[in-house]
Amino acid sequence: MAAKSRAPRISWLKLTLLPAVLVVGLLCTWLWFRQADLDPLSENALSNGQVWKALRQHIELTVISTFFVLIIAIPLGILLTRGVFRRATPLFMTFANMGQATPAIGLLALLVIWLGIGRKAALIGIIAYAVLPVLSNTIAGLKANDPTLLEAARGIGMSPLGVLSRIELPLAVPLILAGVRTALVLNVGTATLATFGGGGGLGVLITTGITNQRMPVLVLGSILTVALALLVDWLASLAELLLSPRGLEAGS
Repeated sequence: MAAKSRAPRISWLKLTLLPAVLVVGLLCTWLWFRQADLDPLSENALSNGQVWKALRQHIELTVISTFFVLIIAIPLGILLTRGVFRRATPLFMTFANMGQATPAIGLLALLVIWLGIGRKAALIGIIAYAVLPVLSNTIAGLKANDPTLLEAARGIGMSPLGVLSRIELPLAVPLILAGVRTALVLNVGTATLATFGGGGGLGVLITTGITNQRMPVLVLGSILTVALALLVDWLASLAELLLSPRGLEAGS
């Protein structure tokens, strides 16, 4: 019997639907701004590259914070599933839960008092808010591995590092990537609050629109934030599909 051909991991619908919706939405926004009657205050808030500057700052905050979340949460999650360190899991999970349970604006205010106004305080606040999903999913993914499979790997002479890198982590990848995807979307949303700590981002446009009662500025900042969050979630979903081991699809 001929081998059954594998279906592509990513369908054309998944690959094109959301980008098409975002393009249409952003195009409609642009056309609306072309005919909108902006007063001098709104024009000043949106001119001289202010929009691109805010968008660039927002992307930078998201990328930098996500990078630090990954290098903190994934190694820590691996460590907390090893030997004696398992006993410390409840302690670290408590701290991670505290970071997310604390209202983001309150946490940012405390960090500004401690570190002063600037990007550093905003980044630490975003990182603290997004560590939990990656840490908890890394621990859950590693704990969900079949013990008999791990024992068989040790039985054929694989080292602990070999078992971790060749068996445990590949099997845990789907759960870890799901946590990363959640953290990315959280970071995009939380980064809008960075403006209150002097970190910039699209929150500058949103707060300017609210405080000055300028609806066009508020609408633009909000639409760009939503579009960025949807785009990041779409890219993360593609990475989730592409990076998951092929063998895990056999049962699906």
